[in-house]
Amino acid sequence: MNEIKKEEEKSLNFLEEIVEEDLGAGRYKTILTRFPPEPNGYLHIGHSKSICLNFGLAQKYGGKTNLRFDDTNPVTEDVEYVDSIKADIRWLGFEWANELYASDYFGQLYQFAVKLIEKGLAYVDDSSSEQIAQLKGTPTEPGKDSPYRSRSIAENLQLFADMQAGKYKDGEKVLRAKIDMSAPNMHMRDPILYRIKHAHHHRTGDAWCIYPMYDFAHGQSDSIEHITHSICTLEFVPHRPLYDWFIDKLEIFPSHQYEFARLNLSYTVMSKRKLLQLVNDRHVTGWDDPRMPTIAGLRRRGYTPESIRTFAEKIGVQKRDNLIEVGLLEFCIREHLNRIALRRMVVFDPVKVVLTNYTEDEEILKSENNPEDPETTYREIPFSRELYIEREDFMEVPPKKFFRLSPGQKVRLKSAYIIQCDEVIKDAAGNITELRCSYLPGSKSGGENANIKVQATIHWVSIRHAVTAEVRLYDRLFKVENPASEEGDFKDYINPDSLQVLPAAYAEPALSHAKFDERYQFLRKGYFTLDKDSSEDKMIFNRTVTLRDNWAKEQKKG
Repeated sequence: MNEIKKEEEKSLNFLEEIVEEDLGAGRYKTILTRFPPEPNGYLHIGHSKSICLNFGLAQKYGGKTNLRFDDTNPVTEDVEYVDSIKADIRWLGFEWANELYASDYFGQLYQFAVKLIEKGLAYVDDSSSEQIAQLKGTPTEPGKDSPYRSRSIAENLQLFADMQAGKYKDGEKVLRAKIDMSAPNMHMRDPILYRIKHAHHHRTGDAWCIYPMYDFAHGQSDSIEHITHSICTLEFVPHRPLYDWFIDKLEIFPSHQYEFARLNLSYTVMSKRKLLQLVNDRHVTGWDDPRMPTIAGLRRRGYTPESIRTFAEKIGVQKRDNLIEVGLLEFCIREHLNRIALRRMVVFDPVKVVLTNYTEDEEILKSENNPEDPETTYREIPFSRELYIEREDFMEVPPKKFFRLSPGQKVRLKSAYIIQCDEVIKDAAGNITELRCSYLPGSKSGGENANIKVQATIHWVSIRHAVTAEVRLYDRLFKVENPASEEGDFKDYINPDSLQVLPAAYAEPALSHAKFDERYQFLRKGYFTLDKDSSEDKMIFNRTVTLRDNWAKEQKKG
């Protein structure tokens, strides 16, 4: 028993160790975490790690998680983003205890700022942003006091009230904390608490024309909600002393900030600003383009919430930034789709096969929907004299070890018969238009010739029964592993072959009943999902991922 306990202790990440220590010491009866996105864009795969971490910790230790929108910048925020964020979190499988907004606390935050002024710990500064930056110094040189730093408490209270009343224009004044202009930590050099923005807010309308900065709103919002463990990414490590300073000086509930490494994924970018450029410059069709690393894009591409949660679990929680290989994410979705995807036969680049000795009008064959499912069901597949196979499955003059169809060579048709190519028909230009083949009676499963050995099995569709669909083959959006770190404009490294559209692929008729919530493996082609652009007249399928990782091989060829 002790050995099992020791093994469990070893497997805890550093945040779980902190939570267990806090609960064990009686610091908290229950834990309360929060996920605090700014509604200025769509969530991406990096956010999914934070979502899984915050909600997962709370679930594991019987606590709760708040969803709090950091809506302190009305210029960039929108209800569209609020709605998309809520949809993404629910799709990932999580539900929040309370839906809150930093704007809920605007009145309280204003009073906190007044309290700091009354304590002589904040002042109104008339300096321009350029002057403030200049006086702040450098990491190796101390800053200089603002000429407005010595204003009296009474004057600061009046000026701040006038700011709130709308008496000044944008940029005319700011409220700053009075800390230490020679502090080694630049964030402690009299940071800005409030700025003037005459902009309409998506929730508070025009009630406010001053808005708190992130560093001022964040910790106090945590404290107001009694958040026990405020989990941020590593770039907020230098902000932690300021987080603690505000809580200490305001004498409010002592929330604590902890930092973990953010998710950086290869062959993509994670910056909202860069993702917005891709959308605005029309390198992608929108935030939910299946090539985007947004949760909406991954969902449209066919990723499952289970696969993303598994991915987050596999990468774990680190204290140091590193670049995670996108192949791991693709591995997670392949593993899940292999278990749940329905198998279907779809021919992308067809060549006609005529079975010259097949005399039946048609027959109905059966094939399992998913061989990985012990309780799999079976679908019916019509078989007839004229078929389509993939053009790449035939070679007139095959090299050694080419085991698919060629003159005189036999292959098995999946869930059907063994066939042999007897004659190749070409047009005047020498292009192959038809393969005349013979089939071996009794060679399908259960027949007298079923055990005859052939070295390849290929997929097919009956021409008369085939349904057509558009197929979109998506690949990685960038050609280089870390586009954000390359010289020049990151957009110069966009992969021109990230999308290939096949206007008409031919599928077995069972695919005509495809549903948006189902996943499909197109045999030997990859995993696919029905796209939202589909209509009753036209099915469109997105490739989620290939059956295996061909990227490395393709790069070596290049």
